[in-house]
This record gives sequence, C-alpha cells and structure tokens, in this order.
Amino acid sequence: MTQNSPTRFPVLFIGHGSPMNAIEDNIFSQKWQELGKSLPVPRAILCISAHWETDGTCATAMPHPRTIHDFRAFPPELYEKTYPAPGDPLLAEQCSRIITAAAVGLDRDWGLDHGTWSVLSRMYPGAAIPVVQLSLDRTKPGSFHYALAKELAPLREQGILIIGSGNMVHNLGRMRVMGADFNEPFGFDWALEANELFKKLLQERHHAELADYRSLGSAARLAIPTNEHYLPMLYAIALQREDEEISFFNDLPVAGSLTMTSFTIG
Repeated sequence: MTQNSPTRFPVLFIGHGSPMNAIEDNIFSQKWQELGKSLPVPRAILCISAHWETDGTCATAMPHPRTIHDFRAFPPELYEKTYPAPGDPLLAEQCSRIITAAAVGLDRDWGLDHGTWSVLSRMYPGAAIPVVQLSLDRTKPGSFHYALAKELAPLREQGILIIGSGNMVHNLGRMRVMGADFNEPFGFDWALEANELFKKLLQERHHAELADYRSLGSAARLAIPTNEHYLPMLYAIALQREDEEISFFNDLPVAGSLTMTSFTIG
C-alpha cells in the first residue's frame, strides 16, 4: 500500500457479488487485492453496504465490530472467515455531526456485514485499518441518499476512504449460473442494456437521472427490483468533484442478472 497520503482520498464503488469472493482466487478478488496495494493507506474506512438497511440512518460506533455472516448455504470455510478490523467510534460520531439531512444513530450492535468484509478482507487482509459502516435508510428515495452522501465530502480530506458496496445490476430472482462457476461471465440482454445505460450516465455525470432510477426504463427496472444494491453507487457519485474522472474495473456480468461493474473516483 502506498504510504504517502493525498490531500483528497479517492472514492470507490465496488460490485461485491457472491460472498465466496472473500475466499476464492478469481478475477474479481485479484483486482480487489491490486486495488488495496495501489491506493494510499487510509486513516479509516467508511463503507456503505447494500446489506445494512435500517429505518433511519445509523453508523456503527463500537470499538470492535463483529464479523456478520449474513448468508446461507455456503461452505463451512466461509463461515469460519472473520475480519477483526477495529471500529472507529470517533468517526461514527463525526458522521453524526456533519450529516444534517438526517439524525444519525450511533449503533453498537450491527458490526461488519459481508458487503464490507468480503471486499476489505482482500483489499486489506491485515484488518488493521478502522472500519465504520453507514446504513441505508430503507424508507427514503434515491435523491435523499444522494444528498446525504454529499455531506460526507469533508471526510475525503481527512484520510478517510469511502466505499459504496453493492451491485449496479442485481436481480437474484432471475439468476442463472452457467456451469459450475458462478463467476463465469454471462449476462441477460436486459442486464447488459441496463449496465451500459448506467455507465453512460455515469460518464456523462447525469447524477440526477441516476438518482431517479425508476424513470430509466424497463431494463433498469429489471436491474433494480429492490434498491439496496444500487443505492451505495449513489453515495460514491455524490462525492465526485468537477475535476475528477470515473474509472471502471471488474466490468463483467455474472449469473445472468448481476454485474460486478465497479469504479474509482479521484
């Protein structure tokens, strides 16, 4: 990992896909490893994961967050995997101060779900960097999440790496695994269409349209049957400055109805 810290930290959106990426050596987990080595070392990480939805907005505020195995029917070795990164109660309190769009509750029960630790265990396997999760208010529209995320901007100047973790296209009800490998690249026509539309809007900085995702047509509606995996992307793009470009990686479909498309900003 690069030791010189920038004045402004980059922002990431990571398509996290299957929890098995935490223990499998594949093209996606390899890229996460490369990313962790190429980025400057953050003071702490703030992650917005698709897998923590609440009524209202919360931040994990415990000193030692637990590893949450929030999935079923996977091999025993995945349940044995832990990620004992420290928490950062002071960062959680700071989030509650700088966010004015909502009252931020300080949570001491949740921990780190697989949307966070499956990725971070490959990026930063030493689990030495403090991690805080910010929840998704399930009662609010995309425009609310986008506006709230903008208030996190000062953290980028303070050595904080902000990560949105979800999947731009995520429809588990229509998944089809080709052969024995879940990660074999394969996408339905509507999934590819939606993914290309999202990328075009991202490149052209049409953030308002992306926040109003329900108006983007039938392919987008199939891609986002529920919004929890899409919303973390809005947190990332809300933090894009005028002088910052977007750079895509892991841009592949899997299981027909998911895309692993990820990007860096800054």
